Amino acid sequence: MIRYALICDNAHEFESWFASSAGFEDQVRRGFVTCPVCNSAKVERAIMAPNVARTDLDPKAPGPGPGLAVEASAPAAAAPAPVALMSEKEHAFREMVTALHRHVSENAEHVGKRFADEALKIHHGEAEERAIYGEATPDDARMLHEEGVEFLPLPRLPGSGN
Repeated sequence: MIRYALICDNAHEFESWFASSAGFEDQVRRGFVTCPVCNSAKVERAIMAPNVARTDLDPKAPGPGPGLAVEASAPAAAAPAPVALMSEKEHAFREMVTALHRHVSENAEHVGKRFADEALKIHHGEAEERAIYGEATPDDARMLHEEGVEFLPLPRLPGSGN
């Protein structure tokens, strides 16, 4: 596995793991690698420092001798958790996306995976006109666009994964 430092065309930096360099290139070419902040698919590798193992430590060095016991009651230091620093603009953006999701869920009907079918029925006058939201595949979105159905993709909620 290879860990790459990545950067999108909006200068958001993030990291991701890939099976190989060729795997990374293939996923980028197919549009599968997107920025977790702005969802941009224009992603490239960022400059990163190599991870170099130390050679000055002797793995055969003896531990404490019989008279030098390590104090067992001292708690082990917790591993630091990953931290992402966000600017005020990024915090404001996340708040706006969260408010948008709240507005849509309070004012529209969730139709789940039936979104494309229901949107098409509404567009053709076969179903009651109303605000709906749900899930659509890229093929569904392409078909709706070709049919002239107006719709907007909702950005993902912050923290909902990639």
